[in-house]
Amino acid sequence: MSGTAFISHPDCSLHNMGKTHPESPDRLAAIQDRLIACGLEMYLEHFEAPAASIEQLQLAHSPPYIRHLFESSPESGIVHLDPDTAMCSRTLAAAQRAAGAGILATDLVLRGEVDTAFCAVRPPGHHAERDRAMGFCFFNNVAIAARHALQVHGLERVAIVDFDVHHGNGTEDIFADDPRVLMVGFFQHPLYPYSGATPRGPNMRNAPLPVHSKGDVVRELVSNTWLPALAEHRPQMLFVSAGFDAHYEDDMASMGLFEHDYAWITEQLCDFARQHCAGRIVSMLEGGYDLSALGRSVAVHIKALAGI
Repeated sequence: MSGTAFISHPDCSLHNMGKTHPESPDRLAAIQDRLIACGLEMYLEHFEAPAASIEQLQLAHSPPYIRHLFESSPESGIVHLDPDTAMCSRTLAAAQRAAGAGILATDLVLRGEVDTAFCAVRPPGHHAERDRAMGFCFFNNVAIAARHALQVHGLERVAIVDFDVHHGNGTEDIFADDPRVLMVGFFQHPLYPYSGATPRGPNMRNAPLPVHSKGDVVRELVSNTWLPALAEHRPQMLFVSAGFDAHYEDDMASMGLFEHDYAWITEQLCDFARQHCAGRIVSMLEGGYDLSALGRSVAVHIKALAGI
């Protein structure tokens, strides 16, 4: 079998940080509605995300931190871990499914059952550090998946591509100075979490971009910086922190990308993966808060992943 896996779980829509919070359950509904409207559903292999085990969460997080999250989980109401990041009674279940989706995606791709996978999950993960929840994130889904590929499947080198408009500080915290993992990414700077301008290790190829940067700047970065760095690293698999909040219509930031830019970025990554790592890509949803722009952008991203 080959093709593209679409991995999600109903639990991911039960995590709710309040009616006015931008990281809302409506995000997954917007994606699903757009895929149906575009007729993409029929081209995807659908899977339900398993819940990541404590042992699997420890691939990227310390036991004391994991215990802290479990102890903080409320029976009712909302508990804030920071001003932006809150837990309801269903948050832990959603977060474990989000992390489990990346593990299943990695297994499916490395077993050759699919070529690529997209995980439509929430909460997102790339701000979650080894010992800290922040920025709407609890477990670092892409980091757990990458470590699973390295430590369970025995890969020697992987790469993480992060095109969220916010710096993936959690992923950098977990992998800084790990020569097995190259991380390339762009982000608006200055902007939350106000990090990344000074990389924390030689394996971190961060690209802070000024406000109002548009697709031409990003395309030049991908062509002249990302792809040469990836070729030098020779990853056996690509992982993507797929945030779509650099879209022109997303008011969480002030960049100027459009759907065709996300399609082009994904096509470049797919071409690279086919040439260098047997086509293996696992992509995980991060940001994207304008619902219409999110649905449209995810649809073109998945279309490119599936080669449609």
